[in-house]
Amino acid sequence: MYSRPAFANSLHVLGDENVFTVSELSYAIKGTVEKNFTAIKVRGEVSSLKLHSSGHTYLSIKDEEAVIDAICWRGTKIAFQMEEGMEVIVKGRVTTYPTRSKYQLVIEEASMAGEGALLKIINERKRLFAARGYFDKKLPIPTFPEIIGIVTSKTGAVIEDMKHRLRDRYPFCHVVIWPVNVQGTGAAEQVANAVMGFNLMIDKRPDVLIVARGGGSVEDLMPFNEKVVVRAVFESRIPVISAIGHETDTTLIDYASDLRAPTPTAAIEFATPVLADVRNTFSRNCTRLNDTTSRIIDEWCSYLSALHRRLISARFSIIAVSQKFDDRVDRLTTAIANFMNKEVTMLQAKRLVGLDNYVAMKKQDYESRAGRFTTLLGMYLSRQLEKAEVIFNRLDQSSFKSILRKGFCFVTDKLGRTVETKEMFESERVSGVVLHFADGSVSI
Repeated sequence: MYSRPAFANSLHVLGDENVFTVSELSYAIKGTVEKNFTAIKVRGEVSSLKLHSSGHTYLSIKDEEAVIDAICWRGTKIAFQMEEGMEVIVKGRVTTYPTRSKYQLVIEEASMAGEGALLKIINERKRLFAARGYFDKKLPIPTFPEIIGIVTSKTGAVIEDMKHRLRDRYPFCHVVIWPVNVQGTGAAEQVANAVMGFNLMIDKRPDVLIVARGGGSVEDLMPFNEKVVVRAVFESRIPVISAIGHETDTTLIDYASDLRAPTPTAAIEFATPVLADVRNTFSRNCTRLNDTTSRIIDEWCSYLSALHRRLISARFSIIAVSQKFDDRVDRLTTAIANFMNKEVTMLQAKRLVGLDNYVAMKKQDYESRAGRFTTLLGMYLSRQLEKAEVIFNRLDQSSFKSILRKGFCFVTDKLGRTVETKEMFESERVSGVVLHFADGSVSI
C-alpha cells in the first residue's frame, strides 16, 4: 500500500531535484483544500439530483457561471426533501477525490434559500395535488366521537393544551396519541405512517383523527406540505382534522383534510360537542319526552274511560239478551216434549196391527212390477237382435269376399302388396304374383 509523505497535507516549493509522484500531488492538494475549506456555506440551485441505493445523495450546486459537485452522506439530517431546481443554502466542507482529480462539497446541513422559494414550491405542489383530486374528498365529522386519535409530538405545550381542553369540554371521550416528530428529517414519513396506522387498527379504532403541531416558520412546517402526508390524509377512511401552526399558517394538509382548525385546541372543539350544550339538549329532550308521554297517557286514559262506560252499558244489554235466550229455550223444550207425547200417542193408537197387511200389499206390488219388467226386457232384447242381424247382413254384402264370390279376384305381390295397375303387374310378374279368389289363392 502506498504511504503518503509527511508533507502531503500541504504544498511546499521544492527545488528542481524534488519530483512529486501523482499520488503525492493529489493528496497534497486534498490536504490543502480540506484545511482551508472546513466549514463554508454555499448558495445555489440543485441539479443532477440522484439518490443512490446506498442511501447517499449525489447532486450538483450551480449558479449562472459555475457548477460544483456535492454529496450528502446517508444519515445526514436534512429538514426537507431536496428537488431539482430548488434554491438552497448548504453548509459543509470541501474535499477532493484523488482517484478522479475532482473536488466536491460534502453537505452537512441544508436549508432553503428564503421563504419565497419555499412558497413557490408549496404553490407548485398545491396545483399538482389539486389536479390529482387530493383536495376533493370530505368526510363528515362525527358529532359524538367515542375515540379520538391525535398525531403530534409526544412532548410540548400542544398535546397538554389539547388534553386540558378535552377534559373541560368532553371528558367522556377516550384519546389515543401517536407520537411523531413534527419537523426535521423523517417527520413527514412519521406523520403519514401514523395516519395509515390508525386506519389499519381494528380494536379501539378512532372515530376522528387530529393532526396537530404548534406554530413555526414556513421551513419548520414543510413536512406537512410533503406528498406522502397529503396522500395519507386523502386516503384516510377516518375523518381527519388538521391543526398545524397558528391561525394564519396554511399547509397543504389543510386542503386534503376533512376539516381545518386554526389551532390544536380549536381542533378539539371541532371534534367534540360542548358538554353544557349536550346537557341542555338532553334536558330539553327529556322535557319534551315527558310532555309527550303525559299527553299520550292522558289520551289513553280518556279512551279507556270511554270503553269502560261502553262496557257497563253492554253488560246490561247482555243480561237482557241472556234472559230472552233462557225464555226461548224453555219454550222450545216444552214444544219438543209436547210433540213427542203426541207422536207416542198416535203410535200407541195404531198398535202396529196393520203391519202384516202392509207387508203383504208391498210384496204383491213388487211381484207385479217384476213381471212387467221381465216382459219389457224380453221385448227390448228381441228388437236389438233384429237390428244386429240387419247390420250383419249389410256388412257381409259390403265385404270384398262377397265380391270375390261373384267371380272376381285381386292381385298382390309376394309381400302382400296390392298390384293396382298393369305396369305394376308387368314389373312384379318376374318375381311372382298371387291371385286371390273367394275360396283361396294361386301363385303364378
